[in-house]
Amino acid sequence: MGSPAQDAQSRTFSIKLWPPSESTRLMLVERMTKNLSADSDSIFSRKYGCLGKEEAHENAKRIEEMCFASADEHFKDEPDGDGCSAVQLYAKETSKLMMEVLKRGHTTTAEPEAPVVDTPPEPADTVFDISGSTRAFIEADEAKELLSPLTKPGNSYKRICFSNRSFGIGAANVAGPILESIKNQLTEVDISDFVAGRPEDEALDVMRIFSKALQGSVLRYLNISDNALGEKGVRAFEELLKSQYSLEELYAMNDGILEEAAKALSDLIPSTEKLKVLHFHNNMTGDEGAMSIADMVKRSPNLESFRCSATRIGSDGGVALAEALGTCTCLKKLDLRDNLFGVEAGIALSKTLPKLPDLIELYLSDLNLENTGTVAIANVLKQSAPRLEVLEMAGNEITAKATQALAECLTAMQSLKKLTLAENELGDDGAVVIAKSLEDDHLDLKELDVSTNMLRRAGARCCAQAITNKVGFLLLNINGNFISEEAVDDVKEILKGGKNSLGLGVLGSLDENDREGEPGDDDEEGDDEEDGEGGLDSKLQNLKVEE
Repeated sequence: MGSPAQDAQSRTFSIKLWPPSESTRLMLVERMTKNLSADSDSIFSRKYGCLGKEEAHENAKRIEEMCFASADEHFKDEPDGDGCSAVQLYAKETSKLMMEVLKRGHTTTAEPEAPVVDTPPEPADTVFDISGSTRAFIEADEAKELLSPLTKPGNSYKRICFSNRSFGIGAANVAGPILESIKNQLTEVDISDFVAGRPEDEALDVMRIFSKALQGSVLRYLNISDNALGEKGVRAFEELLKSQYSLEELYAMNDGILEEAAKALSDLIPSTEKLKVLHFHNNMTGDEGAMSIADMVKRSPNLESFRCSATRIGSDGGVALAEALGTCTCLKKLDLRDNLFGVEAGIALSKTLPKLPDLIELYLSDLNLENTGTVAIANVLKQSAPRLEVLEMAGNEITAKATQALAECLTAMQSLKKLTLAENELGDDGAVVIAKSLEDDHLDLKELDVSTNMLRRAGARCCAQAITNKVGFLLLNINGNFISEEAVDDVKEILKGGKNSLGLGVLGSLDENDREGEPGDDDEEGDDEEDGEGGLDSKLQNLKVEE
């Protein structure tokens, strides 16, 4: 046992995850609103329908208040705890109540804004989903019981989700004939993460059985993510892929897709003309694989959402993708984060962006754009992307020299809701220029992230001043900088004196801010632990509706 002094010291430095700040609670409400409204495209929203934005927001506020009260009572019963169990209860109950609201459906006492179309609601049993339970291996006997609803005559299932269950060869032999019997009524198939932990030969055989069973189905949605496919896996789905002429959404994320696999995928799908969503996140595609992905993109003129992040694509592949995207004039969301594009690919992308007038979300973080690539992109965005709501350009070695072009670009983006410029080298001079461009108007802005940018007093103060009078603003992230105690106090005073009702609640965590250091100082001690608020937000960040 430690001494009383030691015990007191450990209590002094204990990390508390509860309660959350006002800004974290507000962000949770925003996420729930999106999950409950038409902005969500989850399998649950497609199964049970969505709420209007206003009703979704009201339900989200009510749910959060109820769950916060419940979790707070729970926390009071564990005064010596770190609040972890309260956070878990908060997240669990929130998810549960969201599902109840979705199942209950739209309810309102107000007059409808438009005449109600006299169309009968879609039956509740159009979605068959076994992904919600604990991840487990499935063998033949369990498969017979689990899939029995699909064998009932006259069933109306159109959407199936087998994700999060690992099918062995026995279970696949049970599933195959069942799927074949209903394939003509299916429109959406999610077989992501359905062979986890199986030996390669068995996994490939399972894929072939599913592929043969589903061959000829007319799908609009296909998700084959998280299956460590490689070229062998892609070709195991050959019969299914070759029969698809009407796909609108295709997901092949975290699939180990290298050059050969990318080429196989591009070659096997006969038509992507109707494709609206194409996501390839977290693969090992590289430049050569990017050429094949670019070929698919060229054949997808109706693409609205393209994600090719964390795919190890360099300059040549980046240029090829940028040029191919010029054919996708309907694009609304473009995510190319965490690749090795460099300046040349950035300039190529700047030539494509004017052809994408409907862009709403643009994610260009960690692309090694540097000032030259950044300025090229900023110069075209100020003319071509007036509707942009999200712009992320973190980790691109952007310095103050590029900020004038960025500021002119931002001034033109009056619909902007989120701006992320973290992990660059703006310094005070660059931050002041950016902040001044946001101070007037930009009434929809909700998040500004200039963390890890070598900011000191002037930069921090200007960023706070830029957002303090924006009524709906939610989060200012100035963490990871060199802001003194006095400057932090200045920032807090500015936020308290503004028109935003949250006041200090919009200020993010400052756990990694060096209040005594200078830019370039080494942090010898280091600290791998998240502070209370950061730890809580990480637990709530990926909140989902769960059944």
